Amino acid sequence: NSLILLTSGVTVTWAHHSLMENNYTQALQGLLFTVLLGIYFTILQAYEYIESPFTIADSVYGSTFFMATGFHGIHVIIGTTFLLICLIRHYFNHFSSIHHFGFEAAAWYWHFVDVVWLFLYISIYWWGS
Repeated sequence: NSLILLTSGVTVTWAHHSLMENNYTQALQGLLFTVLLGIYFTILQAYEYIESPFTIADSVYGSTFFMATGFHGIHVIIGTTFLLICLIRHYFNHFSSIHHFGFEAAAWYWHFVDVVWLFLYISIYWWGS
């Protein structure tokens, strides 16, 4: 999961740099890959919930795990939705190298979600185990 989310940070940066260089095809590809990676991350997180040997009611760790990763997961879904809207807008040529604030805001949000995941991964998966 961590590798998927970190890779999506690379692809959203690739999309942004491509847009800045007026390479609209690569920007579209980068955004598409980012959205797909966000969806894949969400699916894997849901699978992890289903296969988890504990529940939210089992222990403090279970409660913390499900609340923290669930709250993060909601933000991943929100970020994926933002980026999907940017992908659609980019497809219809709503962005240019000088007019793309919506995409830039979504990219910053996505990077924030990335950094939060690193903190969660260390605190829940390393320290928690």
